Amino acid sequence: MNILIFGPNGSGKGTQGAVVQKRYGIPHIETGAIFRDNIKNKTELGNMAKSFIDSGELVPDAITVPMILNRLQESDCKNGWLLDGFPRNLTQAEALGKALEEAGMKLDVVIEIVLDRETAKKRIMGRRVCANDNNHPNNIYIEAIKPAEKNGIAICRVCGCDKLTVRADDQDEAAIDKRHGIYYDTTTGTLAAVRCFKERVRALAIDGTPGVKEVSSALLAKLP
Repeated sequence: MNILIFGPNGSGKGTQGAVVQKRYGIPHIETGAIFRDNIKNKTELGNMAKSFIDSGELVPDAITVPMILNRLQESDCKNGWLLDGFPRNLTQAEALGKALEEAGMKLDVVIEIVLDRETAKKRIMGRRVCANDNNHPNNIYIEAIKPAEKNGIAICRVCGCDKLTVRADDQDEAAIDKRHGIYYDTTTGTLAAVRCFKERVRALAIDGTPGVKEVSSALLAKLP
């Protein structure tokens, strides 16, 4: 099963990707990891990508797409893959679609975690990090994982730790708006890429508004 997963920052896409990965026993492939591995191993494409990154430029699709395709053709992907984080725009979607077709690789399903922009932003800014374990989910804007309260102080809902902090990047509204501006762009951005693939393969639109478990259940019910 070859799958693309989309969702705005704050939609829980990574969490739901893990659910899909477990369902099919396929690797969850993130484009950031592909870049890091190629650069670390000093592959030809990795060296080319590094030269652009070092100069502060975006890596061209002519380098990114072959790098991704190479990863999708590795042995652990023989039974399928879940690609996360690419394409980010319509041009990349068209390039990836062409590359997959030329390589004889069929895309089976596109998953879209649907969440409105304002809710996605609030979920990012609402994250609270537990000093004991940053995997303890706490978010002031999500009822199911809202921090508990003790003596008027917010505490971790899992372990009761009274040291909940916020990540600086989660409070950077300009950066969040910039990322979301790309994602929610239906003309040339990520949602345009989603539409491009929806016209070619089976697409599953999953409402990301409910809690994590409810979203997972809805997703598993729709998966083939």
